[in-house]
Amino acid sequence: MNQVDMPKLSRDTSYGLLFFVGFLTGFHCVGMCGPLVVGYTAKYASAGTKSYGSHLLYGLGKTISYTVIGGLFGAFGSILAFTPFTQGVVGIAAGVFLILFGLHMLNVFPSLRHFHVKTPGVLMRFVGKEYRKHHNPFVIGLLNGLMIICGPLQAIYIMAAGTGSWSEGAAILFFFGLGTLPLLLGFGFLTSLVSANLTPKILRASGIVVVILGSIMLDRGLAVAGSGFDFNTLIARVSQALSPPVAAPESNAAEQTITMDVVAGKFVPNRFTLRKGVPVKWVINGKELNECNRVIVVAKYGLEIKLHEGTQTIAFTPEETGVIPWSCWMGMIPGTFIVVDHPPAPATPTPGISDRFKAIAEDWRDCLIQTTNELRDWLRSLRLPALQPAESRDERKNH
Repeated sequence: MNQVDMPKLSRDTSYGLLFFVGFLTGFHCVGMCGPLVVGYTAKYASAGTKSYGSHLLYGLGKTISYTVIGGLFGAFGSILAFTPFTQGVVGIAAGVFLILFGLHMLNVFPSLRHFHVKTPGVLMRFVGKEYRKHHNPFVIGLLNGLMIICGPLQAIYIMAAGTGSWSEGAAILFFFGLGTLPLLLGFGFLTSLVSANLTPKILRASGIVVVILGSIMLDRGLAVAGSGFDFNTLIARVSQALSPPVAAPESNAAEQTITMDVVAGKFVPNRFTLRKGVPVKWVINGKELNECNRVIVVAKYGLEIKLHEGTQTIAFTPEETGVIPWSCWMGMIPGTFIVVDHPPAPATPTPGISDRFKAIAEDWRDCLIQTTNELRDWLRSLRLPALQPAESRDERKNH
């Protein structure tokens, strides 16, 4: 069955969205963190020095803080996600949180206006105390990562935890943090170009992006958990219903072999049609492995395949028909097995009406020939005069 590949959001696209939502969140950051920038800038101004370098130090400290804390949230998520199923559940929870928070930013439902995670009072007192103590822009930037009272930052931290990976969590916060810097560091100039009425609209636009990111995270969680309700599996089910696939017959009916290449960002191919009850040899050729595609999870069969460079073979037997989802361990690169019953054995061709009449006619002909021959032999055995040749009768009269 020919399948149409559906467009997918790659890791680069997701990071681009994170940078974009960080950029839009920058308008929110100006209101919350702008006074901090003004504070250390005023200190440098009173001393008669330029503050250009201080902005870079602040941006560096903030980015490092976001990245490290994002890695910690990702590591915390990996502790919770000790099996593929629990990892999927964490991803689903993070996706739902992001969607709800995005709707909160859009102000779609009044009941979500107070939707946020309350920051522990101990943490807030510690941050406030350190802010008053230090005037170094780099240290202030480092403390900025602890401003968990910021709603968008809460959402991205939850997203980092949902990845179940310290490296992926750190990468998410790194790109988000970079996105917040342009407006925050240049807010004196850039915010003057934006009217007060336009700022809420920009914040709502960032809410749309947060909902998109939440949907991506939710879909990945559904894929890793093997729920069968992720986007890729639903498309495969619809395709199966519209055009039922048939497994190609193989010379060796005792097993079936499938081959797949692992390259950066995708599995080639990523959809296979298998026969129910026939052992499978899955030959995987690891060509371009990275942090994302290094592990394949088939939750339905309890498989967690750690890949290595080169070829390796995985054996399993599909016992039920239907669509079986699988993906990389992060749910970013999906795939499916479509399990069908054995193809029917070739049936003996059913003769047509003309063939049946021909066979009956041939049988009648053979029967008639046989009956005629038997009747002739019987008459000859009687030796009746009437059946003797005429010259024989004439010869007897002359005598």
